[in-house]
Amino acid sequence: MTLVSNDPSWWPTIDSYRFYSYFAVAASAVVVYDWILTLGQEIEIVWRQRWSVMTVLYLGIRYIAIPYAVIFSLISLPTVSLTDAVSNIMCSALGWTTVVVTAMLGAVMIARLHAMYHGSRYMLMFLVAIVLAINIACAVITSKTNSMISREELILSGTYQCTGNVEGNVEILIAMTWILTTAWEVLVLCLSLWMAVKHFRDLRQLRRPITEDCFTVLVKSHVVYFASFAAISCLQLGFLSPVIAVRLFVTACHNYSSFL
Repeated sequence: MTLVSNDPSWWPTIDSYRFYSYFAVAASAVVVYDWILTLGQEIEIVWRQRWSVMTVLYLGIRYIAIPYAVIFSLISLPTVSLTDAVSNIMCSALGWTTVVVTAMLGAVMIARLHAMYHGSRYMLMFLVAIVLAINIACAVITSKTNSMISREELILSGTYQCTGNVEGNVEILIAMTWILTTAWEVLVLCLSLWMAVKHFRDLRQLRRPITEDCFTVLVKSHVVYFASFAAISCLQLGFLSPVIAVRLFVTACHNYSSFL
């Protein structure tokens, strides 16, 4: 049910929501700008080459980000009116898109580690089992979370906001998905670093110079990926902390979450 109000007491909430929308639109614009900027290289390096499973995964992850950014911006803009039904559909789409992208990233990490461990069948079976367990759990949690949240539109002093009515302790369920995903990333990082240490130790024993080979590139890129993921995960888990939820008001929560 849409709530309409011109009460001045809502003005701090309106200001914080507008501040949040600036970051949301800016992040979405960066995603689209990056796609436009690198489209020429993508056509030359990816589209004109022989396709593989990794090509499909790369393009899937890359192009899913564009509709995700558009939907995220529409939900965040205070000048766009969305009905309750449309808000529910869009928010559910964002949640399930995250599940799909997480699964695709897991497949990419499995391929990388499988190559780093010289095609070990046991390592492949171990990684596939872990990824399946985590993604099935995240899918179940996402389905449960969507059933516990009903979105509705707020019209406050001529601005439009999408809010959710929560039934139950949804924060714990959301935190569980982040904890599971973070545990997987920590495991992948440890396996990568272990193989990197072994690789460089073998090079020293053979008295070969440590050069910028494919193995080194894989390790470096994964460390950078993990560092960015860990930073976002810490912010997200901090936002879901009950201490923050109790001590911070709506304005502070919106400003904090905008950085996510």
